[in-house]
Amino acid sequence: MLPFLFIVQEKTAAIVERAGKFHQICQPGVHLKLPIIDRVAARVSLRQQQLDVQIETKTKDNVFVRLAIAVQYYVIEEKVKEAFYQLSNPMMQIESYIYDEVRAQVPKMKLDDVFENKEDIAVAVKASLEEDMSKYGYAIVKTLVNDIDPDPNVKKSMNEINAAQRHRVAAEERGNADKILRVKQAEAEAEAAKLRGVGIADQRRAIVDGLRQSIEEFQKGVPGVSASDVMQLVVMTQYFDALKDIAGAANSNTIMIPHSPGAVGDLADQIQNSIMTGNLATQAHNEGVGKTIPSDAYQEPVHPYPHTPPPVGQ
Repeated sequence: MLPFLFIVQEKTAAIVERAGKFHQICQPGVHLKLPIIDRVAARVSLRQQQLDVQIETKTKDNVFVRLAIAVQYYVIEEKVKEAFYQLSNPMMQIESYIYDEVRAQVPKMKLDDVFENKEDIAVAVKASLEEDMSKYGYAIVKTLVNDIDPDPNVKKSMNEINAAQRHRVAAEERGNADKILRVKQAEAEAEAAKLRGVGIADQRRAIVDGLRQSIEEFQKGVPGVSASDVMQLVVMTQYFDALKDIAGAANSNTIMIPHSPGAVGDLADQIQNSIMTGNLATQAHNEGVGKTIPSDAYQEPVHPYPHTPPPVGQ
């Protein structure tokens, strides 16, 4: 190439000095220069660039943390001269501003706040760089906090705390689930007991209605028979049915004590006497304490087993 011609590439600005003094800034294209006295002092890139910085600092709760900061910047085309001549090492200058701003912001925050407010840290760094670097011909596009890395022991402790909190929440959920199951089980048992009670009451009501109907029909079919006679007949029938069921059981372990069918009638009399006595006692209590029950209204209870043989030796 001819010594008086030079070419400037796209997105690049060439700084030409004449006799050691700044002469002009050449834009992309072909340019002329005087031999010997003109020289291209520098070619400054106008492309957007990125500077990555690793900064270690301490938080408010005395935890050392390492931050990875990325700064995207470019040289302002109208201030190429300032960008080249005013700073001997612009990258180091940008790093210094980043260090200063991060170490001013992070020590005011606790570790958890650093993670939550990393966007605020990036905004603060960008604002500081824009204010200080614009006069040197550099524009700041964006500042990013790419990573926050605490001390390994701190990270281990944080993971243990997080795991403990999750275990506690899981235990509470298991306890609540067990409580719900127990409550539902208790409600089900209460409802089942209630239904069993209703069933037993209905069963007894049906038995009473059946006995009453049987007595009425028996009295209609056999004139002159009293209700007591009919009840004794019913009790006798149930007595023989019970003996039949006991005898028909394959593995029965029932022990029969001395008795006779005639005792069934005595048992019926005792039941009747007990009912009459209870009714009279209730009536006397309702009428007033101190009144006596007529002597002819009470009958001496009959021994349930009148035919039981006397003890041996008498």
